[in-house]
Amino acid sequence: MNKPLTILGIESSCDDTAAAVVRGNDVLASVVYGQTSLHADFGGVVPEIAARAHAEKLDHCIEEALTKAGLAFTDLDGIAVTAGPGLIGGVLSGVMCAKGLSAATGLPLIGVNHLAGHALTPRLTDQLTYPYLMLLVSGGHCQFLIVHAHDQFTRIGGTIDDAPGEAFDKTARLLGLPQPGGPSVEKAAETGDAKRFSLPRPLLNQAGCDMSFSGLKTAILRARDSVVAEKGGLTSQDQADLSASFQAAVTDVLIEKTRRALATYLQLDPVKPAFAIAGGVAANQRIRQGLTALCAGLDTDFIAPPLRLCTDNAAMIAYAGIERMAAGEADDLTLSARPRWPLDQRSAPMLGSGKKGAKA
Repeated sequence: MNKPLTILGIESSCDDTAAAVVRGNDVLASVVYGQTSLHADFGGVVPEIAARAHAEKLDHCIEEALTKAGLAFTDLDGIAVTAGPGLIGGVLSGVMCAKGLSAATGLPLIGVNHLAGHALTPRLTDQLTYPYLMLLVSGGHCQFLIVHAHDQFTRIGGTIDDAPGEAFDKTARLLGLPQPGGPSVEKAAETGDAKRFSLPRPLLNQAGCDMSFSGLKTAILRARDSVVAEKGGLTSQDQADLSASFQAAVTDVLIEKTRRALATYLQLDPVKPAFAIAGGVAANQRIRQGLTALCAGLDTDFIAPPLRLCTDNAAMIAYAGIERMAAGEADDLTLSARPRWPLDQRSAPMLGSGKKGAKA
């Protein structure tokens, strides 16, 4: 009865096709097929191209994950799949694949909220106890969540427009840096002067934990245009200074808003206070360092899962499936793909373009 569950996870919510096999808290195999080259000429993810690539790669990805784990379908206890939120074509590709496998093998089907996968990753990697504070920060979403249980989340703040990752991507395009923008801007910022350009820190003068990054992106556009008008173009040093200034502004906003979110969370008087971060932007070392120092000063554990588990992956989906299955939950073949699926069903939707985003 105490045998750990072994689950196949499938993730296809955006531009990474992923499959993984997880047993309890052990990741037996994790495979991710990226699509960066397919979208490189378009400056961002093209949903139709992404969906077709998922349909072509999912079976190969799943086969590779099972092979690496040394298991067959008969060794599994269930199949977990991202059922939303995300680009609907990609989500649908994964859901239909999982349905077919479930029907063919008789294994239970478990639909997983992609955001819950990120939010529960610290449970997979560090066995965090509830409740803990989570910052999901990526290209599609940005929100503070108090995680009370595998299916109980309280959102205490989030972005009202662009997510930070989206702002990084747009900044990279404005500066002529390659995609994905997060790593490119971070690398350019290494040799930049973060104080050269005075950029805004949006919403810091307003109470609460909500954030805004759209105006910051506009400020970068104006700073770039000013340099171009003066010099006729951008030098590599200009790119570095603009990148460093932008990164510093995002970091300052995230640190201050995290400070406020922690104040709210700590009012719950958790036995072992913990703050965790996940999502693609969680890979940024400047942001990690700032948050680590903040938590140290508040006697709160800082948890940052390995980088491979911060970005989109199927191990987090498999683990979320384990928690659902352990609670006696499962779905049937009527499981639907959902483009929008908020974790906190009680809070009002966020305002602005974030409400309409793929992972709002």
